[in-house]
Amino acid sequence: MLTRASVKRYVRRQVMRAAYRTDLHRPLDPNLAVYGAYWNRGVACNPAAIHAKARELAPHIRGVWAVSSRHRDRMPPGVPYVVEGSRPYWRAMATATYLVNNSSFPGGFTKRPGQRYLQTHHGTPLKTMGLDQRAYPELARKADFGKILAHVGQWDFSLSANPHSTGIWDRVYPGSYAHLDLGYPRNDVYFTATAEDIAKIRAELGIHPDQIALLYAPTHRDYREGFVPDLDAERLARELGSDYVVLVRAHYFYGRSAGVGGSTPTGRVRDVTAHPRVEELCLAADALITDYSSLAFDYACLDRPIVVHAPDRDLYRTTRGMYFDLLSGRPGDTPGAVTATSGELVEVFRTGEWRSPASAALRTAFRERFCPYDDGHAAERVVRRFFAVPFAPPSR
Repeated sequence: MLTRASVKRYVRRQVMRAAYRTDLHRPLDPNLAVYGAYWNRGVACNPAAIHAKARELAPHIRGVWAVSSRHRDRMPPGVPYVVEGSRPYWRAMATATYLVNNSSFPGGFTKRPGQRYLQTHHGTPLKTMGLDQRAYPELARKADFGKILAHVGQWDFSLSANPHSTGIWDRVYPGSYAHLDLGYPRNDVYFTATAEDIAKIRAELGIHPDQIALLYAPTHRDYREGFVPDLDAERLARELGSDYVVLVRAHYFYGRSAGVGGSTPTGRVRDVTAHPRVEELCLAADALITDYSSLAFDYACLDRPIVVHAPDRDLYRTTRGMYFDLLSGRPGDTPGAVTATSGELVEVFRTGEWRSPASAALRTAFRERFCPYDDGHAAERVVRRFFAVPFAPPSR
């Protein structure tokens, strides 16, 4: 039975869509760009870095962020935005010349001739993506591959951080777009942050200068609901002692809390899921503990230790699939030490294996394979290519 509220929502959607169809006949604004990240969750990832660099190199481009009503509180002060589904949102989607997203713009839109759409993606693919997910029943059941292909058909450019990504995107997202093998703008900060910047971030997180900060950031699991950590962070912190602090960051699919430790800078286990910038957490951390998360590929830019902790290797491979075995120990595939139990994880840190020469050698090979374009200047390259901003002539 329809309620009054549901009828009002339906009528409002119809009115907005009608207005949008009218706006599609307006001329495109050559100086308007709409940005979106993680299905309109706010300012983040590659689009955020591109937006910041565009404000510097192309100040004539007015950047507006698309954000859902549930996440509008995440918008930084002074950053223009439109709420998904609102009249200003549809007006912006209809008239912007430039569209930048690391996922998609929910609600659907009609891409017009003259609009330029940059798909930045939001990670290097380790787990299966796009059309490759058809081979996994649980994934295929939830996906609409027709919609995926229709979305890909809107892209003009697809951004890559490495040749591996370019090859995967080309196969799983078939389309006529151009590849931009320019690196990930979100990773620029790993090359440009100063020691003072890092010290400030650590201080804000309550990390003592003499403490070793471990960032535990696992990916989500398609085969289970909610965040269930595969390591006991309290035990890890307790057994390693007061020299260590463990930062726990749950995947954004699970909301703003990992449900462990605390969010205040006290104690040795901190829930940092709600922190607005994962890049700052990486800068603050002396080592990363992760599993199949694409964060490993970004963190490798810092050339700091990475420990792969994955107790559910076989189950994950069966339910989601992987393009290569991150836990194989082979150079180029594995970024560092590998553990499968909490006891093994503790020993990796107690024995110093996490920062041993063998682990460093694995990390070097991993970086060479997956970070060849990242050098601190990716955002500039992308902005100049996408917004057609010429490079300044060399000074005489």
